[in-house]
Amino acid sequence: MHDADRGAVTELLGRAPLGEFEVVVRDDAGVPVVIRNAPLLDDGTPMPTRYWLVGAAERVAVGRLESRGGVKRAEEAVDPGALAAAHAAYAAERDAEVPADHAGPRPYGGVGGTRRGVKCLHAHYAWYLAGGDDPVGRWVADHLDEPDEPGVPDEGVPAGG
Repeated sequence: MHDADRGAVTELLGRAPLGEFEVVVRDDAGVPVVIRNAPLLDDGTPMPTRYWLVGAAERVAVGRLESRGGVKRAEEAVDPGALAAAHAAYAAERDAEVPADHAGPRPYGGVGGTRRGVKCLHAHYAWYLAGGDDPVGRWVADHLDEPDEPGVPDEGVPAGG
């Protein structure tokens, strides 16, 4: 990882990352949009979220979609079998990176650390942007341009992933 990436991600998150990561998606200006996290933080704590949406504009857009009931809508729209397969593939990719001799706690769950259903559109969209076969991430991409409802605030949008 480059120092410039660490600085950019620190600024985007509002805090220093707690583990190793790699920028896997950048915007046209080269600013990080998605990072791929190591499965364990520097102190050995499990990191279930492999792909993290760090791009400011992307986080706001997905947050708006979540504020309009996006999590429930996505879960209702996506085939449960396809979602289960996505969780399994995500977990398998992440878990393959845990050192074989690691004896401590391990990351768990699929996308965003959940075992089933949809927990966080940010995490699904991050993996989709990074090339993951994520039906929820695809649903997010298809619905990001929906107009905001009157009275839905832009402030306080949850970050990341």
